[in-house]
Amino acid sequence: MPNVGVLVPLVAIFGGLIWLLVRAIRGREVERRVIFMFIFVAVATPILFPITFQEHATPVVKNLFDRIENLPSGSTILMSFDFDPAMAPEVQPMANALSRHCLAREHKIVFMCLWATGQSLLNTTLEYVIRPDFPHLVDGVDFVNVGYKAGNEGVLNVIVSDFKKMFPTDVNGVPLDGVEIFDKVGSCKDFDLILTVGGGRPGPKEWVLFVGDPADVPIGAGVAAVVAPQLYPYYPRQVIGILGGIKGAAEYESELVKTHPRFENMEKPGLRMMGPQTLAHVVILAFIVIGNIAFFRGRRGKKTE
Repeated sequence: MPNVGVLVPLVAIFGGLIWLLVRAIRGREVERRVIFMFIFVAVATPILFPITFQEHATPVVKNLFDRIENLPSGSTILMSFDFDPAMAPEVQPMANALSRHCLAREHKIVFMCLWATGQSLLNTTLEYVIRPDFPHLVDGVDFVNVGYKAGNEGVLNVIVSDFKKMFPTDVNGVPLDGVEIFDKVGSCKDFDLILTVGGGRPGPKEWVLFVGDPADVPIGAGVAAVVAPQLYPYYPRQVIGILGGIKGAAEYESELVKTHPRFENMEKPGLRMMGPQTLAHVVILAFIVIGNIAFFRGRRGKKTE
């Protein structure tokens, strides 16, 4: 139940919307500044007074979750951080949740980047998610970071047949021939699953075209909301699951907590950001209704005249 502090702005928002609806019915216009004020309050309220909503994983998210959940423990997963700081608020929560899930199921993860900016964001996940939550895991045995490699699609064309040719060492300069995870990995064909998190180019689409199809390896994607519609044609045959925008991240976090209660107290930025987004959408929909009422009311008045 929301606290008293949050009830005041919520009552103000919905009371104001009713007042504006009455004005629209009477044929009076609503100033643009009033709309901006309502959006500001709708976004600020859930930030100042945290509001979370119950999320249920849709099939496109649940399919990817179930694939990771049902893979045999010890499966090898390749995860690529292909995004920049501008995209991070939307897709970093996905990367964190996917990493937690894979390691909780005791899968081995190979981290890499096709974007130069992805390396620092990968380090953020390693420092603030993986090492605090899984302090017992050993770098090189349970996970390994091979870092960034320039070349875009050219990198994918090589690693699809020979991974070590493009990445001879990990990010610390340790030869992959001496890394335990790569004892059974020679190319992308040897991974049980590939996860690509991003939304630009190269990104999920290039992973499907240059790796997923040629190597016949399943791919899961986490992308910005604006990119998700471009991937839906590949679902579910070429892309087994898609996390689209904050909504996808929130659904995955919710499913992860429900299946693995140990993460109940983890940081859940996806679920936290759904509060402002949901309330802002409600206000926008309300203004669409009010605008249509005002429009048809005004047209009826003109016909009467």
